Amino acid sequence: MTCSDQEDELLSTLPELPSVPSGLNRRGFLMRHAAIGAAAVMTGTTWTPEARAQQAATEAAAQQAKNEAMKDASGLKMSNTLSPDLDAVRKSKGPVMTVADEFYKVGPGPSSSHTIGPMRITYDFYQRCTKLPADQLAQATGLKVHLFGSLSATGKGHGTERASLAGLVGKEPATVDPRFLDEMIAKPDRTYPVRLGGKSFNLSLADVVYDAPKGEFPHPNTMTCKLMAGDKVLYEQEYYSVGGGFIEWKGYEPPKKGQPKYPYATMKELRQHAERNNLSIADVMMANEVAVSGKSEEQINAFLDKIAGAMLATVKTGLSYKDDVLPGPIKLHSKAATVWERAQDNKYESDRAIAMVAACALAASEENARGHLVITAPTGGSAGVMPAIVYALTESQRRVTPEKIREGLLAGLAVGYLCKHNATLAAAEGGCQAEIGVASGMAAAMIAQVMDSSPQVIENAAESALEHHLGMTCDPVAGYVQVPCIERCAFGAVKAWTAFMVATNEIASRHRVDLDTTIKTLADTARDMNPKYKETSEAGLAQNLTLC
Repeated sequence: MTCSDQEDELLSTLPELPSVPSGLNRRGFLMRHAAIGAAAVMTGTTWTPEARAQQAATEAAAQQAKNEAMKDASGLKMSNTLSPDLDAVRKSKGPVMTVADEFYKVGPGPSSSHTIGPMRITYDFYQRCTKLPADQLAQATGLKVHLFGSLSATGKGHGTERASLAGLVGKEPATVDPRFLDEMIAKPDRTYPVRLGGKSFNLSLADVVYDAPKGEFPHPNTMTCKLMAGDKVLYEQEYYSVGGGFIEWKGYEPPKKGQPKYPYATMKELRQHAERNNLSIADVMMANEVAVSGKSEEQINAFLDKIAGAMLATVKTGLSYKDDVLPGPIKLHSKAATVWERAQDNKYESDRAIAMVAACALAASEENARGHLVITAPTGGSAGVMPAIVYALTESQRRVTPEKIREGLLAGLAVGYLCKHNATLAAAEGGCQAEIGVASGMAAAMIAQVMDSSPQVIENAAESALEHHLGMTCDPVAGYVQVPCIERCAFGAVKAWTAFMVATNEIASRHRVDLDTTIKTLADTARDMNPKYKETSEAGLAQNLTLC
């Protein structure tokens, strides 16, 4: 008997696929049909083919009706269009003007756009209220926050209501004690006193309202803050958490800054400045930081040292937890410490190195999931990637100097700035490619710069790392930044190192795809991506993983 005859005989014994009833989603019907069959085998239950098909059709129809009802109830869907009035949209028409202390932020996890951003917003609103006329403040009876879009859809899992309340009572992301936020979980009915002018009143989590998750909003992360006099609104401001902890508001105008010494809006322009002036990417970035921010090199270096130290601290703290259970309904056990400890026993050094980089990323990302302080690089959800690389470069046999780490952080900023400038850092706009993908590209650039690679190799490394995250969706299970987010940080860090190894060993001039093309593809993919896959927890793993 020939191989072909054997295949024909084998295939002839396979059962035919059931016909899909009219009007039902084919994938949904077949998945349920297969699940019923698998359950029957495990339980010893007998199902006739007809009964099995009928049950699958019933379940598929019920789910389809439920989905349609949810769609009809909202009457709306999440918009894929950003308001052209947003500065995040307008600024892409000029040179990059972002500076380091705007980009690298210290704040509580688990999300830069859903935790750090809202806390910055409500703190800003409270400060505005303190400046209102005394006669207006005399009428005040309370403050209200309304969350819309992705902030409403997944805010509970991100702790958005706690972050929003913390800002209203005067807490800032960089200095808030995470235990203050934890206490809100343990005592959700507790009230917190607020004083405005001569008036004092209490606020609670009930003053943060989860409003419409779907609709036409200027940005997917839209929120409004209101000063109230009973049911009357005394003062109101609309805000947008645009990703990476950056915030805007209706009528926002960016602060006045100096002009960059080496203006660029693309990687091509940035690399040309470096090559024509015989400078490294880090040199160009430092010159621009000084020119735009007005700070000295010493001040910028001190800030970068602070960020590097904070990154190392998140890894070390994360590794100190032994198999604890992370907050939320997933009941996910941490595993960074376990992976780190077991990696020490790996026979081969290369295996051990990969496992240890992964463990460091898991450690920092688990800290983010706990709601502890992390660093946006570029976001909270991706806060495990860059710290893992900093740890690997400084706490290994390499013992890279602080000066080289500063240079690496500057090169990472170049990639992060360009992605923010020409695409997005927000998963609510572009899926996880905008978070883990950008973080991996930043980390690859950092490694390449630390290793004194040429500007071309730095670009190639960043491009490869970002390219191989294109299309990645954001589908946090139960709305918590845990599954698949934590492990994605580990893969993002390892991919960054892989991207550097490929870039440094290939013939650099033959690298076919440039970083600008990949960033444009990131932006195009973000616009085309189904809104359900943009931090809504309505699709992907969030829909299909059953929590017991």
